[in-house]
Amino acid sequence: MARFTYRMQNILNITEKMESQAKIAYSTAARALSDEQERLSELLVKKADLNATLKKSTSGDINIMSIKRINDSISIMDILIKDQMAAVMRAENLLEERRAALKKEMIKRKTHEKLKEKAFEEFKKEEIHKEDKAVDELTAFTHRSR
Repeated sequence: MARFTYRMQNILNITEKMESQAKIAYSTAARALSDEQERLSELLVKKADLNATLKKSTSGDINIMSIKRINDSISIMDILIKDQMAAVMRAENLLEERRAALKKEMIKRKTHEKLKEKAFEEFKKEEIHKEDKAVDELTAFTHRSR
């Protein structure tokens, strides 16, 4: 029996590599999103701490300069949080782009694998046909020689 070789194996190999690269890009984007969300969480915790400090400083002896500094810090923290929320949204959008690219590459790979399977099935059919033909010829030859 002959050995099966898929004539588009190089293309299948390339699609597998492209899918692998898309997986790496997706995981990198997921990690970046996680980092951005963690930074946002840290900023929210800092803001909560500042609010608690503000509440504490207004309950006892009132120091106007201290309260003003804390309010300024809270305002700055609000700006930082807004910027960080935008960074999280950008990271989410990038992750969605990477997910779509990965899905596209997976579809390409699966398509080429199906084509390879079909080619292999066709190869097996041809081999069976060749074997049947050889058996028929052998049978005819032995029948004629008698």
